[in-house]
Amino acid sequence: MVGRKKNYNIVIEGGTLLSMVDGEEPVDDARVVISGDRIKEVSVSHNNPIPETNEIIYATDAIILPGLINTHCHSPMVLFRGMADDLPLKTWLYEHIFPAETKYINPDTVYLASLLACVEMIASGTTTCIDGYFFADEIVKALHKSGMRALVAQGVIDFPAPGVPDPKKNLDVASAFLERWMHFSDRIIPGIFCHSPLTCSEKTLLRAQEISAQFDFPLQTHLSETQEEVTEIKQKTSVRPAFYLDELGLLKSNLIAAHAIYLNEEEIDLLAEREVKIAHCPESNMKLGSGIAPVAQTLEKGITVGIGTDGCASNNNLDLFAEMDTTAKLAKVANLDPIIIDARAVLAMATIGGAKVIGLENRIGTIEPGKKADIIIVDTHSPHMTPMYNPYSQLVYSATGGDVRDVIINGNIVYRDRRFTNLDSAEIMDKVTRLCQRITV
Repeated sequence: MVGRKKNYNIVIEGGTLLSMVDGEEPVDDARVVISGDRIKEVSVSHNNPIPETNEIIYATDAIILPGLINTHCHSPMVLFRGMADDLPLKTWLYEHIFPAETKYINPDTVYLASLLACVEMIASGTTTCIDGYFFADEIVKALHKSGMRALVAQGVIDFPAPGVPDPKKNLDVASAFLERWMHFSDRIIPGIFCHSPLTCSEKTLLRAQEISAQFDFPLQTHLSETQEEVTEIKQKTSVRPAFYLDELGLLKSNLIAAHAIYLNEEEIDLLAEREVKIAHCPESNMKLGSGIAPVAQTLEKGITVGIGTDGCASNNNLDLFAEMDTTAKLAKVANLDPIIIDARAVLAMATIGGAKVIGLENRIGTIEPGKKADIIIVDTHSPHMTPMYNPYSQLVYSATGGDVRDVIINGNIVYRDRRFTNLDSAEIMDKVTRLCQRITV
């Protein structure tokens, strides 16, 4: 009706907008109007009257940007944060983490730990995550309660695992998980996570891909995380890991390969040709002494690369701002080239790049009309954020997760002025602390 007032839910007023739309420059004194769960309008304020709204968020002295996307994490592993540090990957995994999971991982601990992970991620600006672990039903429940968006995968491994004591049933459990959650929420996508080409047999990998293709969901796996893994696969199959997965028919556009450290030029070309997505986890790779992934080379070949934190047992946090800083600096020192990946490119990896990894680039990852309202506001009124010449550089090299002031997911304010609106963070932290007092290292 002509002349009818428009009712908007939220207006973000003022501040510097980084839309992350390709080719768009930062916008000062911006206005973002949200209607329902979507972005309705993006404009410049210029003191124009604010539309009628339920909520106004003033973003003066702040940066407005898309919510960050963590493309590889294991939320429940916050239980083991700091439990077995400073160890080689295989020792850490087989002698400490796997035994701890057998003893302490159950539906109750997974749900509680996942809630704590949500608290940490939201408070540091992550609005979407790609997760994979055991008792994935509980991860879905926790993420849904928090308001986050996620791809949650049931972990698959070819030996007894939490919730799947008989490995012969691992994919039956995974398939049932997909069916159970596939229509649950537009914020939650279910999936399968095959631990690695070493811990999953050829038969398991093939069936996992078949099931994922049947449901049209992404499939995740760790790929070439260590030199030892590459050597073992070559001894077993006579080819390098990427070519082994290609022979099995797993290298497809729905595959998300985590770590991808030890790739040679031929493997990078192959992954690019097959449109495989990569989740880059630099801090975990560094802490476990696994190696340095060829991120600049994969990006140069046109491979879609997102940034992940990995689990808190090998990082030890879920702060994507720290991960962005490391991503940029590690690539520079590895290539002895200070301009090889600039700050804007790294921020793109953590936003629209992550959206492409998960297959949601048409819904999230940028701030533009019609997209889902997943938006964060970063406070710049602090000594370490002053002065600000380049907002992209400021976010990548100066900001931390603690600078995040407000978080909106799917049009809902879940974090306002550094306070949660729907989670009791103090209670969650207290419960996890009391739980972990019973865990022995």
